[in-house]
Amino acid sequence: MLVLEMQRRLTGLGLDPGPLDGAWGPRTRAALVRFQREGGLEPDGVPGPRSIAALRSDDDAETPVAAEPVWLQEGRRRLGLREADPRLKAFLASDGRTLGDPARSPWCGDFVETCLRVALPGEAVPANPYLARNWLRFGRSCAEPLVGAVAVFWRGVRTGSSGHVGFVVGADRRFVSTLGGNQSNAVTIARIARSRLLGLRWPNTAAPARAAPGRATGPISTDEA
Repeated sequence: MLVLEMQRRLTGLGLDPGPLDGAWGPRTRAALVRFQREGGLEPDGVPGPRSIAALRSDDDAETPVAAEPVWLQEGRRRLGLREADPRLKAFLASDGRTLGDPARSPWCGDFVETCLRVALPGEAVPANPYLARNWLRFGRSCAEPLVGAVAVFWRGVRTGSSGHVGFVVGADRRFVSTLGGNQSNAVTIARIARSRLLGLRWPNTAAPARAAPGRATGPISTDEA
């Protein structure tokens, strides 16, 4: 279920989620917590399968649930934003901390951190989320690429310290399509070789991953910047 759909449903139930803007903010999360508590669900503010099923009305019972988790939806809303755009800087700072000016420092980890902390404020992130390889210690491991999984890649050499991190949106035998920051100096979707993949992680506080990705799309990236 898209965030905007959740907001409309919560509004219809008299639970004020704030503006109907498709953004997963604190007011939307608080409205979901109230809905969960009133419905006898765990009031964790996470739109998992049980909460989504309870939110769906009889009218949309035949509508398939959108596969993308809320943190990935947050990332998609920033597609196309470039390093010098003040909207990107504001987003990276919206979770209360940021690496700084994205035009001066590698910001792929900052982007992933912000998407996750906005969507899942109770989720633990790496102590230094700005170093891409630190995301290998995030959450729990995924055996295969799944929509919304955190994908960590090496840059330079596999045994080095440089890396890149983003969210899985597609995959095939050769590539993983990754929605991420600092890809051609912007938030984009790019195909990155699976041979560079170091690991896949899933948030501990989110429902188990359910959706396999579609085919890999986007321009091929060999050295993200």
